[in-house]
Amino acid sequence: MTVPTTPDSSAAAASPPGPPPDVTLPAALRITPDDEVRRVRLVQMKRVATLMLVVVAAVFVVARFFEARYPWLGYLRAFAEAAMVGGIADWFAVTALFRHPLGIPIPHTAIVPSRKDRIGAALGNFVQRNFLTRDVVAGKLAGMKLGERAAQWLARPENSRRLARAAAHGLSGAVGVMRDEDVQELVDRGIVSRLRRMQAAPLAAKTFELLTADGRHQALLDDALRLAARFLDENEAMIRERIKQESPWWVPGAVENRLGDKIVNGVESTLVAVAADPDHPLRRRYDEAVDRFVTNLRENPATMARAEQIKLDLLDHPGVAEFSREVWSDVKSRLATYAEKLAEETEAEPDQLERWLAGLGHKVLEDPALAEKVNGWVVELVTYSVEQAREEVATLIATTVAAWDADATSRKIELQIGRDLQFIRINGTLVGGLVGLLLYGVGKLLA
Repeated sequence: MTVPTTPDSSAAAASPPGPPPDVTLPAALRITPDDEVRRVRLVQMKRVATLMLVVVAAVFVVARFFEARYPWLGYLRAFAEAAMVGGIADWFAVTALFRHPLGIPIPHTAIVPSRKDRIGAALGNFVQRNFLTRDVVAGKLAGMKLGERAAQWLARPENSRRLARAAAHGLSGAVGVMRDEDVQELVDRGIVSRLRRMQAAPLAAKTFELLTADGRHQALLDDALRLAARFLDENEAMIRERIKQESPWWVPGAVENRLGDKIVNGVESTLVAVAADPDHPLRRRYDEAVDRFVTNLRENPATMARAEQIKLDLLDHPGVAEFSREVWSDVKSRLATYAEKLAEETEAEPDQLERWLAGLGHKVLEDPALAEKVNGWVVELVTYSVEQAREEVATLIATTVAAWDADATSRKIELQIGRDLQFIRINGTLVGGLVGLLLYGVGKLLA
C-alpha cells in the first residue's frame, strides 16, 4: 500500500491568507489585531492536527513493512490505517466548510461562501424568534430595574445639570434651523386641519358635562355671584350717575336717589339670596338652562351647525395664525436665552429645570410604588419597541450578511472558530484509530 498524502502537509506552515487589499470592506470583516492572534493560534493548531496525520501515516508504513515478521504489529497497523481514514475524513469535513478541498469544486463544499445569504437569513430568523421576544426581553429588563437606575442617575446634581443643558442646547439648535414658514405649515396641517375635521358641538357638550359633574357649575355660579357683588359695590356711584343721566329732566333728585337705592339694594339682596340658598329658583333655572344647552349641542341640528360655524370663523380669523407665530417666536427666544445663560454660568445655582429633574429622580427613589411603576413603564416601552422592530432586525441581519464579500466572510468566520474545529481533526484521528483497533481485535477473536 502506498503512503497516503496529507492535504495540509505542504501548507501547514503557511498562514491563512491575510485580508484583501480592498479597504472598502465593512468593519465587521476587516482583520483586527485580535484576529491576527487568532490566525497564529489557528496555524499552530493546524500544524498539530497535520503532524498527527503524518505520524500515523509513518506508523502505518513501518507496521505494514514489518508485520510479516512481527504479527503483533497488525494491531498497530490497523490503528494507524483507521486513524488516517478518520483524520483525512475530518480534514475534508472541516475544510469543506470554508473552501473547496484542494481547490476541487466538489459539490456541497465551500459551505460558508456559497450559502452565505442563506446563513444570514437563518441567523436573522434565529435572533428574531429566540432573543427578540417579549418574554425574553421583559424578563431581562425586569431584573435590571432600569427605572430605578435612571432615577439614581438623575438624582445626582451633576447629571441633572448635564441633562438639562444638553436638552436646552439640543432644542435651541433644533428650533434655530427650523424655518418659521415650515413651522406655520406644520401647525396648519397638523393642528388647524385636525380642528377643522373635528365636530365642535359634541366636544363642547362633553366639556359642559364635565363642568356640570358633581355640581361644579354651581361653584362657577358662586364665583360669578361674588364677582357681581364686588362689581356692584365698586361701581355703585357709576350706577347712580347712570340712573340720573337716563331719568327725564322733570324727575326730582330725591326720586332718582330713591330709585338708585331700590336698584342697588334689590340686586344686592338677590345676589345674597341666591348665594345663600342652594335651592333658590334662580339656581334651578340655571341648571335647566345648562342641561337644555348641552342637549341642544348633542341633538339640535341648528345648534350643532351654529357651533360648527363659530369654530370655523375662529379658525379662519387672522388672529389664530398670528397667535401661533407669536407663540413660536416666544418659544425660540426663550430657548435661545436659556441656552446662552447655561453656557455663560458654568457654576451657577441649579435652575428650575435642573431642580425639577433632580427632584423627579428623588421622588422615584423615595416612593417604592412609583419606582415599580416606572420600571414597568420602561419594560413595556422597550418590549413594545422590540416587538415592533424584531422583523426589521431580522431583515437587517440578513441583508447585511448578504452584502458581505463571500471569501472575506468565510475567512473571518474561520478565524473565529477554526482553531476549535481543528480539534475535530485531532479527535477524528484518535477515535478512528481506536475504532480500527477494536474492529481488528474483534476480527482476530472471530477468526
